[in-house]
Amino acid sequence: MGNGPLRVAVIIGSTREGRVGDAVAQWFTARAGDRDGLVLDVLDLVDFDLPSGLPEQATREMKRFAGRIDAAEAFVVVTPEYNRSFPASLKQAIDCAYDEWRAKPVGFVSYGYRSQGLYAVEQLRSIFTELHTATMRDTVAFNLLDGTPSDSDGQGQAVTTLLDELLWWGLALREARAARPYVC
Repeated sequence: MGNGPLRVAVIIGSTREGRVGDAVAQWFTARAGDRDGLVLDVLDLVDFDLPSGLPEQATREMKRFAGRIDAAEAFVVVTPEYNRSFPASLKQAIDCAYDEWRAKPVGFVSYGYRSQGLYAVEQLRSIFTELHTATMRDTVAFNLLDGTPSDSDGQGQAVTTLLDELLWWGLALREARAARPYVC
């Protein structure tokens, strides 16, 4: 673990053809990449061949995904909102890891029409609470009816606020995990 930069996995949760999640994630990582104290690892779910059902034994791809989750010290989940929730591909990926999520912070970048993906975030908070993570209060959220993300609409400040929280929690939980193993 050490005292180096916080290792943050940015997870692109949509695998739909024609998605905008990759563009939203690129916008976010361009801003987050300017931040001192962070090292980003983008995990685009389209790059993982995860099974549609969870097999009894983890596949090689499931282990590869879980290994990247284990190596991260914090997470930012980029999610769309589909029917007031998040995509099944994201839930499947989350379920490929378990202990690897524990005692780490999770932030959210969401998008959708009108509700800005916030219903998806609320669903994800419940799941990540069960996985013993600390979810960040503030989010970055986009209404796709307003067009693509930009710094001029206050979203740049939202990124700064989210990263401030994520960095604080990430470093605090890194120190806590080093001082004593997390048990539940």
